Amino acid sequence: METQRAERYLKHIGVGWPPSADAGALRELQVRHQLTVPFENLAIHLGEDIVLAPDALVDKIVGAGRGGFCYELNGAFAALLGTLGYDVRLLAARVFDEGGRLGPPYDHLALRVETAGGGRWLADVGFGRHAHHPLAYDSRADQRDPGGVFRLAETPEGDLDVLRDGEPQYRLEQRPRLLADFEATCWWQRTSPDSHFQQSLVCTRRTEEGGRVTLSGRTLILTSGEGAREKRELAESEVLPAYREHFGIALDREPVVAPLP
Repeated sequence: METQRAERYLKHIGVGWPPSADAGALRELQVRHQLTVPFENLAIHLGEDIVLAPDALVDKIVGAGRGGFCYELNGAFAALLGTLGYDVRLLAARVFDEGGRLGPPYDHLALRVETAGGGRWLADVGFGRHAHHPLAYDSRADQRDPGGVFRLAETPEGDLDVLRDGEPQYRLEQRPRLLADFEATCWWQRTSPDSHFQQSLVCTRRTEEGGRVTLSGRTLILTSGEGAREKRELAESEVLPAYREHFGIALDREPVVAPLP
């Protein structure tokens, strides 16, 4: 990524160019990204193309003021971090569902980041509810975070299970991948009736107060840092203004989940 595009990206998330590619700067970058750039799958329900190329992903976030799902958010974040001097590797993961079953290969994209001084971190700005801060990649102990208690546990096959409050979130392969490796599963996520991204519509981000704001279809959900939850059904006329107010997203039409065939 050229310097000018990186500077616009940093301005968009509200941080300056870090003087060093160290762990402290990485932590600030991840926090600001989660607060600023929403996790959303609107493109799927607006019939928009999703291009897994760094410049296209950054332009969607910075130029169009949008978000995306894991391939887009972590793909763009990886490009930014690389430009800032971090050593970044893209890792593939399979997400656990509520029944403990694993999703397809390349179901999720996360980042292994090496910082100045040699520390390695698991960075992830594309998993909805997740750690607020990067996780120490080589630690197998509990890691306390505002988002919960996390732990990276080795599997017999050499993968890493990422657990939150004792519940497995995703299984991470440790072999580095290319962004193009995720294209097939990205297409499946966009088109398959078995994909939860096809079946649901969501736009969500963390708030400065430690809670979340989520728009799921026409349901607006505001959660405080203490866990208080307010839920309200919006009228049709309120939906587009809600996207603008809560996420800075300007749409000319409402995204709607198409009925399954």
